[in-house]
Amino acid sequence: MRNSRYALSLSGLLLAATAATAQVQPPPSSSQPVPPPAAPVAPPAPVVATESVPYGPGMKVNISSDGSKYLRFITWHQVYARFTENNTGTTRAAGKPQDSQFDFALRRSRAIILAQLNPRFLVYTHFGINNQTAVNGGVLATDGKKPQLFVHEAVVEFKVNKYLSLGTGMHYQNGLSRMTRSSTLNYLAMDAPVTNWPTIEAIDQFARGIGAYAKGRVGKLDYALSVNESMLTNQTGAFSTPLGLGTTTGTGSTATNQGTNRAQYNPQGTNHIYQGYFSYELFDQESNLLPFNVGTYLGTKRVLNFGGGFFYNQDGMVSRPTNSVLDAAGISAAGTGITAFNNSANGVQKHDIGLWSLDAFYDTPVNKETGTAFTFYGVYYNFDMGPNHVRFIGLANPGYGVVSGDASRRGNAVPQSGTGQVGYAQAGFLMPKNLLGPKLRVQPYAAYQLAGYEGLKTTSGDQKNVNIFDGGANFYIDSHNAKFTINYRARPDFTNVNSVKYRPEITMQTQVFL
Repeated sequence: MRNSRYALSLSGLLLAATAATAQVQPPPSSSQPVPPPAAPVAPPAPVVATESVPYGPGMKVNISSDGSKYLRFITWHQVYARFTENNTGTTRAAGKPQDSQFDFALRRSRAIILAQLNPRFLVYTHFGINNQTAVNGGVLATDGKKPQLFVHEAVVEFKVNKYLSLGTGMHYQNGLSRMTRSSTLNYLAMDAPVTNWPTIEAIDQFARGIGAYAKGRVGKLDYALSVNESMLTNQTGAFSTPLGLGTTTGTGSTATNQGTNRAQYNPQGTNHIYQGYFSYELFDQESNLLPFNVGTYLGTKRVLNFGGGFFYNQDGMVSRPTNSVLDAAGISAAGTGITAFNNSANGVQKHDIGLWSLDAFYDTPVNKETGTAFTFYGVYYNFDMGPNHVRFIGLANPGYGVVSGDASRRGNAVPQSGTGQVGYAQAGFLMPKNLLGPKLRVQPYAAYQLAGYEGLKTTSGDQKNVNIFDGGANFYIDSHNAKFTINYRARPDFTNVNSVKYRPEITMQTQVFL
């Protein structure tokens, strides 16, 4: 028995030794080369923050893995800090004349929500406020507090094919000119001249209209056509009556009212507005997903476009000629409302609004290594808005009250539109990289507007032209997403058309959009 245990133990030791020998590889023979040692594995590179880049499509939430279905959000603010020498007679508060002031203003505060959950359907909503100052821009014209947040655009769009898309709602598919369809986020100059929106807030809602449009591109031709409702002017007081289109002299039985032959917006205008814009793109194509034309590409595109557009509204204006004279009995019987306007005895005449333009846009890199670029835009407008019509507007107007019997001439107001012809041009040059360090880019620019409105005449009957000069520079911290602009404007003060004086404005605008 004991011998059996010895035999078993010996067998186990032999098996263990055999297994151990099998796991040890014999050394290679001298005839076989020795393989080189494995290369050492490099340690992982440290994470370095990438350089900030423009947001491009904005804050985008993809609904599908390929990004074809998404929600997109864009929001921005533009804030003014400025010195303004006011038009003659301006008050800053009731009964407080003020020649000039340094003030702050909220030029724009906006947001856009865009949704595309189907390649054929697009929905976007645009809302915000504009032109809030400490003295106006609120719910009341003479109160800057609590401005109304309102819808700028509410659009649904259907893509029929690659050449045509149809849309409807409150939209910005304007005609007339490239700048009438401009984006407010990437201007070359600090702002638009506003002449590009000749009927703004009169028969539209902040340059938007309720209606339907067709847009698309065929080859190099980009187009947009629309038909909109004409917004009621909601005029009250003088211009809503036939007598407001004339001047009353005398009193009682000797009173007379003579037409001024100066057209105003028709308070009973209800005809549709027809407009369109066509652009021929010679070089790079521009995006036309949204109706916001770029002001300067900062050298990222090479664009040369020639365009033309139109705007038409039947019976959009009314006037009374100078040969329309009402005596005391006629004044008493003139009345108000649609009956009064249609009464031939009152001498009211209706006029169509007919506008057209031709323009050109050129944007190109100059030296890609240094990052320089050149931008130019020029436009010619021809406005027919009834006899002698002229309108004054001031951006984020710092003035209060009435100047020379007309509230529109206070503060920084200039002749914005009217029957006549307008030429506008702007040019800018993006300076080389690193001129102001690695983060800041600078783009000086200049803009000039020359307008001849037949309603601006001296007492001798001579037409007084409107000359407006803007010069300044954009300072880009992160492209258009973060920039500030310093602008100088030589502004004509037309309080007295016989003695036009030029007032300075110096503005710094801060813009951030995400």
